[in-house]
Amino acid sequence: MTEQAIATTGIEPPQAGTYVLDPHHATAAFVARHLMITKVRGSFRSWDATVHIADRPEDSRVEASFDAASIDTGSPDRDAHLRSPDFLDVERHPQLHFRSTRIEPGKGNEFTLHGELTIRDTTKPVVLHATYDGSAVDPYGKTKIGFTASTEIDREDWGLTWNVALESGGVLVSKKVRLEFEFEAIKQ
Repeated sequence: MTEQAIATTGIEPPQAGTYVLDPHHATAAFVARHLMITKVRGSFRSWDATVHIADRPEDSRVEASFDAASIDTGSPDRDAHLRSPDFLDVERHPQLHFRSTRIEPGKGNEFTLHGELTIRDTTKPVVLHATYDGSAVDPYGKTKIGFTASTEIDREDWGLTWNVALESGGVLVSKKVRLEFEFEAIKQ
């Protein structure tokens, strides 16, 4: 995501500065397989992020925190299980964290966001494929920027190993989980 690359897309580069998550225009979602035949989608309803845009966009950084207890898949029983020690163990580990470590420019407004994801006090590197979606001034005069990012992780890398083997082969819950983020951030 260099200024020159962004300019070729017709999208103005973001203004340098600090931006905070607009929680009303943000989604932190995940997708996992159930019984290996269908996808279950969920999200974290409570999270925050700060985006620091540097003069050179590739020197920018992102930090985000997610309230583990805010996990929501639309099924109260499943959500309670995900909050339990079998998965997120929210009593002992109330937050998940992400901190970027490097931004690698891509084509146009695309970039690769390298970072560290912490779940249950275990920190592992992750690589997100991201897009800078542009900026706009809202009706209240606030400058906002938008991003989309996604990655796939193996949940067992973070100690989330609970599962049930199926008689027909496979497992109840996939090891691979896709993480998807879409959000606006407000310039401070």
